[in-house]
Amino acid sequence: METLTIEFQPNIKAKILELLSSFSSDELKIVPERATFEEEKRMLQSRIDKINDGTAVYSTFEELDILLETTISKYED
Repeated sequence: METLTIEFQPNIKAKILELLSSFSSDELKIVPERATFEEEKRMLQSRIDKINDGTAVYSTFEELDILLETTISKYED
């Protein structure tokens, strides 16, 4: 399947949904956009920028393992 993002005026939403409802669920699936998409996009771009400019901080496998074990043990009981 392919994904297409459409921006439209609220007053035509009913017409668009009526048109889309003529397709079967095998042909078309309406996926609601996440409300935090733009926020996540900015956060990921910020991380990419840090990687590209050399300011990203990396963890070793051992450091990650300790962090995960600590986090898991907090919620085990």
